[in-house]
Amino acid sequence: MSDPVGHQGPAASGPAAGAPGRPEKSGDPGHVEYRVAHLQERLAAEELGELGVRAEVRAGAIALTGTVPSAQCRETVLRLARQELAGLTVHADVVVAETTRPDHAEEL
Repeated sequence: MSDPVGHQGPAASGPAAGAPGRPEKSGDPGHVEYRVAHLQERLAAEELGELGVRAEVRAGAIALTGTVPSAQCRETVLRLARQELAGLTVHADVVVAETTRPDHAEEL
């Protein structure tokens, strides 16, 4: 099941897109890979230190997958993804690990 973070296509391109001195189109594969790599760096380096989440380019969209320890951590990951990948289609499949004690014995 995917959880869309932001469902917007690549930025509109006009005659100025790709011109010298102008920013690249957000749909440019190299530019998208750079943004995904920057998100990975932020997830690992900032307050989260989260290494259990992966961001990959798949079929023209970004797939954000992994497991995090808390709902708050998941919300932070999704917030960072919205910031770094604004304007791109992102499908989030980030789940929260169950950390509560079992309420009954496991039967084998």
